[in-house]
Amino acid sequence: MSRRAVLLVNLGSPASTDVGDVRNYLREFLGDERVLDLPKPLRWALLEGIILRTRPKKSAHAYAQIWTDQGSPLIVTSESVRGKLAAALDPAVPVYLAMRYGQPAISSVIAQIARDGITEVLLFPQYPHYAMSSWETVVVKVMAEVARLAPQLRVTTVQPFFADADYIEALYAVSAPFFAQPHDHILFSYHGIPERHLRKADSSRAHCTLVPDCCTTCSPVHSTCYKAQCLATTRALAARAGLPPDRYTISFQSRLAGEPWLSPFTDHVLAELPAKGVKNLLLLCPAFITDCLETLEEIQQEGRDTFIEAGGESFQQIPCLNDHPAFIDFLAKRVQNWLTAPR
Repeated sequence: MSRRAVLLVNLGSPASTDVGDVRNYLREFLGDERVLDLPKPLRWALLEGIILRTRPKKSAHAYAQIWTDQGSPLIVTSESVRGKLAAALDPAVPVYLAMRYGQPAISSVIAQIARDGITEVLLFPQYPHYAMSSWETVVVKVMAEVARLAPQLRVTTVQPFFADADYIEALYAVSAPFFAQPHDHILFSYHGIPERHLRKADSSRAHCTLVPDCCTTCSPVHSTCYKAQCLATTRALAARAGLPPDRYTISFQSRLAGEPWLSPFTDHVLAELPAKGVKNLLLLCPAFITDCLETLEEIQQEGRDTFIEAGGESFQQIPCLNDHPAFIDFLAKRVQNWLTAPR
């Protein structure tokens, strides 16, 4: 008789704000060949020779600004999601949580799943959009650990849900109270990726950046196009909320230097909007399921400062889905669909 379970996988976090812990986390994160997709010797030289000599101290300070008494906000909230989803499901279907980087590690959770006698698992990457550095690296890592530790385990993977009607409804449920408040404009800020990653994900090698308006020109390659999926999420939520195009802007954050990244850049847009008459701004980050360093520090603190210093008057970051009941309902519905699907 089969035993089924759900595995949620999110990004991860350092074990603490200690510089050493942050350095270990960054070494694992940026050492991933799907994040820094450079030849191994060059990736090692860049990481060990430059990044890990300077960035851990700066990142540790940033993490210290958002750390809670319970620990990392991303870990704490993800565990809350796991618990609430488990409560919404049949107790016979356990819910496990792993992190792509840091703890709880995917390897240890897969080993636990095998010890618990689970035979089928629904892998639910906590990323709405496809990117090789987020959704794909989670799936590849899980499947590698399954092959190594539990080859008998049957895995079904939830595909990117960027335009799923229930996901959009969950986004709307979180955002609607803020949309109802007085504001001048809404900024949709998505995590950035190198433009090269878009072309690398284009299996046709004939669409991305080659076809005019490639992200809005219908193509099968959109199934692996991060930017096209971000635009689709924005259009769907704007339609659900009744937002006209002149009421919102799309931007991309968290870039690294060295090569072209998706633009416009969020920090540049925040500095420019007040001169365009935007004094009261709402900002949301639909690429992030859980509030984390990139939303709580980069946006809620640094982004606010940039906007206010440029002449803005009111700045409000709309929370991520986190453990909102609408998101738990979305997760539970997708799990139920899997449980009841014909075998």
